[in-house]
Amino acid sequence: MSYEDALASFDPVMGLEVHVELGTKTKMFCGCSTELGAEPNSQTCPTCLGLPGSLPVVNAIGVESAIKIGLALNCEIAEWCRFARKNYFYPDMPKNFQTSQYDEPIAFNGFLDVQLEDGEIFRVEIERAHMEEDTGKSLHVGGATGRIHGASHSLLDYNRAGIPLIEIVTKPIEGAGERAPEVAKAYVAELREVIKALGVSEARMDKGQMRCDVNLSLRPTPESEFGTRSETKNVNSLRSVERAARFEIQRHAAVLTSGGTIVQETRHFHEEDGSTTAGRIKDNAEDYRYFPEPDLVPVAPARDWVEELRGGLPEMPRVRRNRLREDWGVNEHDMQSILNAGAVDSIVATIEAGADSTAARKWWMGELARNANEQGVVVDELPITPAQVARVAALVAAGELNDKLARQVLEGVLAGEGTPDEVVDKRGLKVVSDEGALGAAVDEAIAGNAGIADKIRGGKIAAVGALVGAVMKTTRGQADAARVKELILERLGVSEG
Repeated sequence: MSYEDALASFDPVMGLEVHVELGTKTKMFCGCSTELGAEPNSQTCPTCLGLPGSLPVVNAIGVESAIKIGLALNCEIAEWCRFARKNYFYPDMPKNFQTSQYDEPIAFNGFLDVQLEDGEIFRVEIERAHMEEDTGKSLHVGGATGRIHGASHSLLDYNRAGIPLIEIVTKPIEGAGERAPEVAKAYVAELREVIKALGVSEARMDKGQMRCDVNLSLRPTPESEFGTRSETKNVNSLRSVERAARFEIQRHAAVLTSGGTIVQETRHFHEEDGSTTAGRIKDNAEDYRYFPEPDLVPVAPARDWVEELRGGLPEMPRVRRNRLREDWGVNEHDMQSILNAGAVDSIVATIEAGADSTAARKWWMGELARNANEQGVVVDELPITPAQVARVAALVAAGELNDKLARQVLEGVLAGEGTPDEVVDKRGLKVVSDEGALGAAVDEAIAGNAGIADKIRGGKIAAVGALVGAVMKTTRGQADAARVKELILERLGVSEG
């Protein structure tokens, strides 16, 4: 069923569950390292492996990070809360239960306002943000898809088991209508910016540091009861969040229109075509047999500590963006483009390194954004620093580079050829500033294009572009085009005015 037909017959309701992997040095309940890239199963201990006799201890920074996230999301912070055991078996969870929070989360009843592409503000209500631990990682070997189906065997790496997670759960998102997928994407994007601003996680979705489960159901009208939901698990990019919501709207509508029944289940998202496929029947909360964790004491954050953390919160991303937009003199559309490119922080850092805002935006949103798009990364992942971009901008401002040469310098830095100055020296890219050399090139161009020179003398100033082009060709693009034009008109005795 087409998306338009689906929305003509049904009203979508969403619920988004986002897991954020905290950037603590040690795990949530033990002292094992959380550093990425270590040998499989080398960062484990009796506690995170669930061995008999081991006892957990709560990571204080994990609790602090959870409170910061709750405050940033306008949540109430619990005066008293505790951990619970969520019981289920899966090979990548060695304890056979996950230490989480159930009916007593550390943060609850909040909201996050998100801005859609046309500037509309949509408020997403937050049900809760609670602390828990991540599971290990399964590697399914021998199949074509990397999933368990068709694999010959599986390998388990428990390095990730026990890494601190904050799960942020929205209340049912109603009233979005046809914009539901856009709202989902905007919410996860804004949440990611909040998490990064707090400094509690890098929130890299491509590295699994932030993952979204998209719950979706349809109902005949906004006044009807909620329909049966599906849960698309572990969606790991903003674009995929939007696509998953859109696909599920169409799938649900097709099933319901044909007289079928929606099954409450988990779904797998497929990046290659934006589709989802069935996973397992979704358990209800009672199936997890939650009960209070007997080995951990309750968490009771002191009110003065909570207020101290509130007072130390950074400027929130949307407020900061509005301030920067005014400072830079750009419109909403351009600011949204900068945000979509992931270039806000890079531009700010480049300005702090000495570039003016116009030049900083020009290079990050031009040559560098194009390069990032070709590589399938965001601009701040490129192998170039804001200070290096600021140096290129300074060389252009000083007249030592023109735009064409500057692009070659950026190309060299990205290729690992060194700093901007080193690339300039190695490639011989400085603008030709010797008046004698420029004058000789101008005289050669005039002599070789007598007809064009006569047109210019006759008043057709626009024809000077052809002679400028000839000089630029002779100097391999290393002349200052504006100065070349001035010299040509001087030689021909013509005033541009």
